[in-house]
Amino acid sequence: DHALATELVMGVLRWRSRLDADIATASSQPLSKLDTEILIALRLALYQFLWLDRVPQRAALHESVELVKRARKRSAAAFVNAVLRKLSAAPQNREISAEDEISSPEVLAHTLAHPLWLVERWAHEYGLSAAHQICKHNQSIPTTAIRLRAPTAEQQLHQEGVTLTPGGLLASAHRVQAGDITKTQAFRTGQIVIQDEASQLVAALVGHGAHILDCCAAPGGKTLAIADRNPEAAITAVELHSHRARLLQKLLHPHASRIQIVTADAQHLPVSRQFDRVLADVPCSGTGTLSRNPEIKWRLTVDDLAELPLRQIAILRSALAQVAPGGRLI
Repeated sequence: DHALATELVMGVLRWRSRLDADIATASSQPLSKLDTEILIALRLALYQFLWLDRVPQRAALHESVELVKRARKRSAAAFVNAVLRKLSAAPQNREISAEDEISSPEVLAHTLAHPLWLVERWAHEYGLSAAHQICKHNQSIPTTAIRLRAPTAEQQLHQEGVTLTPGGLLASAHRVQAGDITKTQAFRTGQIVIQDEASQLVAALVGHGAHILDCCAAPGGKTLAIADRNPEAAITAVELHSHRARLLQKLLHPHASRIQIVTADAQHLPVSRQFDRVLADVPCSGTGTLSRNPEIKWRLTVDDLAELPLRQIAILRSALAQVAPGGRLI
């Protein structure tokens, strides 16, 4: 049930605009007039029609109608039933030829479910072929990568039925090929952590130092990796938001004696000393993480992108002022 719920949520988020376009063809009401609960129920069923083979269509249809009733939208149950019956009877073709996919940003945005403005931006910056590859990557299900924190963890995972393959970016990283990491003893005891290889790579680039500053630390995965690589270092972790700082505190609690957590704006760092390693993992658009965070593409706007460079540069200038002679800023 947990795996299916994850598949449904992430799948609907990845393919939302494609699903909505199909629903619109079968709905007697404009989608803008449908209650959110009704639209979500329709999306859930159609996603299963198109992308899941093991769930019978009749079961997916029935569950979505029941969801509408449970959401206290019982009067819409007949409407949802009618729309889904119409969609289930239509030819199901989720694939479009490669020639059609890359013929224009409009076709690409529709086919691979991205906002048109974002695809047009990528096509302008990198070319249509590269934009096509970006969109295809974003629609793929990312592999789970882990970082081992104990020398015996790999053997423990093997004994618990988890199969690992080498990382693609780092020799020290591992990708999960089979098995449920979250149910293992190694995961529960903190001997391993789930962490993207790119995040692991950033921590590796920080290298080693005696005094290390992480300017934008939450949720703390990179800070923890830096701490593991530098067991004797004094680390200062800065986070703007107090609720995220509390999450950071919880994650880094075992290292509390040598990690100082500061709630502050990284544009105006409240630190008096200089550091031989400074990490400025500045706030970004998140468009490089859409395969893992597909919801970002539906809430991001052009205006959001316009604001980011000013914040990034301000944090960079602030971070540079804290770098000791001979130190390194990442």
